[in-house]
Amino acid sequence: MILDHREQFLRFLQRRVPERAIAEDILQAAYLRALQHDGELRQDESVGAWFYRVLRNAVIDYYRRRSTEDRALQSWGRELETVVRPSSEEHDEICGCLSGVLDTIKPAYSTLLRAVDLGEQPLTEFAQSNNISTSNAGVRAHRARKALRKQLIKTCGSCADHACIDCTCRR
Repeated sequence: MILDHREQFLRFLQRRVPERAIAEDILQAAYLRALQHDGELRQDESVGAWFYRVLRNAVIDYYRRRSTEDRALQSWGRELETVVRPSSEEHDEICGCLSGVLDTIKPAYSTLLRAVDLGEQPLTEFAQSNNISTSNAGVRAHRARKALRKQLIKTCGSCADHACIDCTCRR
């Protein structure tokens, strides 16, 4: 019975979430939940009504998780703002090949790293000037640093393991 009304359930979900793919995911999870909790059907309740209740609860859970993730990303973005910056002496000891390696990663990542990490522009200011949310900028910063680290290790080998101080690889 539940599987026969898949399109109806999907339309119900699509009116409540921003993307069809999210609605599909929620529906699949709801099917699984229905299989696991089929004994929860009330005597006076139809299977359809019960499943709509399962779907409503799944949508509520989706928005709760999303809200929690947004708060965590915003908190992380604020935390990134307070990261201790290296002294001018340490700043001058940056690996000589860093600039070249920055050119090999995704342009959006290198732009962020040059502005925020090397140019010491606050992350919120970078986000505003690039018309993205602070949480998006925080995620982008995390991914950019990860991509840079991966590329530095690939390019510089063991020098990268030691923070490129006295780098000998000189691309």
